[in-house]
Amino acid sequence: MQKERNVFIKIEEYNDILDLIALINEKVKEARLILGKLNELKNQEDSELLAWKNSLDEVERKLKYIDQSLFEPKF
Repeated sequence: MQKERNVFIKIEEYNDILDLIALINEKVKEARLILGKLNELKNQEDSELLAWKNSLDEVERKLKYIDQSLFEPKF
């Protein structure tokens, strides 16, 4: 069993520590908000990229159809 030990610190230092902890907590909240915004932007970007890919796939499909219709021999 360990002995309990008292720790004494100056009130000014204690208040400084409390202020520092409050500041750190505020910065963590800000970081979470920024992370949420970045995640939202990433999701929008992914959605846009998928739309572009689908558009390109559609153009490619139509070009193949035109190429087959015009240039492949018909029996």
